[in-house]
Amino acid sequence: MSDVRYPALYQINTRVWLTELSSALGRRATLDDIPDSELDRLAESGFDWVWLLSIWQTGPAAQAISRAHDGWRHEFADTLADLAGDDIAGSGFAIQSYTVHRDLGGGEALARVRQRMRQRGLRLMLDFVPNHMAPDHDWIDAHPDYFVHGSEADLVRSPRNYCRVQTVNGPLILAHGRDPYFDGWPDTLQLDYGNPDLQLAMIGELKRIAAQCDGLRCDMAMLALPDVFERTWGIRSEPFWPKAIEAVRREHPQFRFMAEVYWDLEWTMQQQGFDYAYDKQLYDRLRDSHARPVREHFHAGLDYQDKLARFLENHDEPRTAATFEPGQHEAGAIVTFLSPGLRFFHQGQFEGRRKRISPHLVRAPQEPVDAGLQGFYENLLAVLRQPIFRDGTWSLLETAPAWEGNWTSDCFIVWCWQRDSERRLVVVNYAGNQSQCYVRIPFADLSGRTVRLTDMTGPASFERDGNDLISRGVYLDLPPWGYHVFELAVS
Repeated sequence: MSDVRYPALYQINTRVWLTELSSALGRRATLDDIPDSELDRLAESGFDWVWLLSIWQTGPAAQAISRAHDGWRHEFADTLADLAGDDIAGSGFAIQSYTVHRDLGGGEALARVRQRMRQRGLRLMLDFVPNHMAPDHDWIDAHPDYFVHGSEADLVRSPRNYCRVQTVNGPLILAHGRDPYFDGWPDTLQLDYGNPDLQLAMIGELKRIAAQCDGLRCDMAMLALPDVFERTWGIRSEPFWPKAIEAVRREHPQFRFMAEVYWDLEWTMQQQGFDYAYDKQLYDRLRDSHARPVREHFHAGLDYQDKLARFLENHDEPRTAATFEPGQHEAGAIVTFLSPGLRFFHQGQFEGRRKRISPHLVRAPQEPVDAGLQGFYENLLAVLRQPIFRDGTWSLLETAPAWEGNWTSDCFIVWCWQRDSERRLVVVNYAGNQSQCYVRIPFADLSGRTVRLTDMTGPASFERDGNDLISRGVYLDLPPWGYHVFELAVS
């Protein structure tokens, strides 16, 4: 499996997928039942990574909390009109043990599906949740000092952030896992990164997990940063990630780490050793529908951009088809996935699914496929499979008004790709209005040549004088949310 500069990742909700397979098979499906044809399809589509969400063992304690939580049940019922108790398995992030869930076939089934993936050039990504464990994790009894403790006063003052837990050592008041801005997750207990023994134990878990996959997506990874942890809990801690990542890489040099991260801490997580960090800023700017902030985001250096994971949806975000208006969805996808970085796609995105599925659920609703959107993504994936977009050199281009006073040039985001003699020009009118501009093409060897621009996503094709493209630029006039992905050929 060779590395490319800009790989593509596909996230699958494993439990939901196996529920669908179980229905088709008439028995409980495991990881062994994932069809070879599906793995073939993912490889042929151009994916390098498959992220199997929620494969670790969960337990009855977290499941009972999920089923009893009124707010969550309201959300679940909104997703599944025919919600049943068996649909609520408990959050895949309330982990009882970092062993493959017995209902999924256990560690042996994971090893077999990983081997089948490797035969197709696919790498396996799994979850790691550094911040907390399920309330029935073995450490509650064996190592209660691994968790953040509270007092009776804490329980009275902040009952949503603390709970009383019965253990073999007697009742304890422990904190729920949380971030500093929200109430705790009631189906979890907070790990204490101020305890060096806990940090060593978590490094041990990481090393054991790393033997079973090729990379990890680390949930809310910034919560383990010393300053964030101290701000949340008032407990000082030593840095965790640099030594944890180094320990894994000593045994698995090619292992990859992806950080779920917010609060403008993407660069910080990259400096901690992460290969990729979520680019939530780009997502938010695209959702806000203004081109200039998106364009400004791309002014960052490639040492930063190359290590961003760029997405339009994932299991935490609302579905793109329900969030972005038609037209804006496709324009946002062109911007997101034809830019540098890890291209991160989510199961159901291509079909235009509109219902977000909580990680507590193991069944998805039946939804119609948006054939037009599906065709768009098939074409986009075909474009992305071209080596120039996977290993080429990317450059952001400036736009100029088409005439004096034409403000719509500010609505464009334009960039180019180059790989040896190949060139591509990507132009997006990221606005709900018709827009015009000129864009100078930065390839000096076009001088004195005739250049054919052929759109790989539509019927547009025309010839231009190379000198004119370099001096004045190509004239663009696009409808709302319009785009081109031009191949440039010279004669």
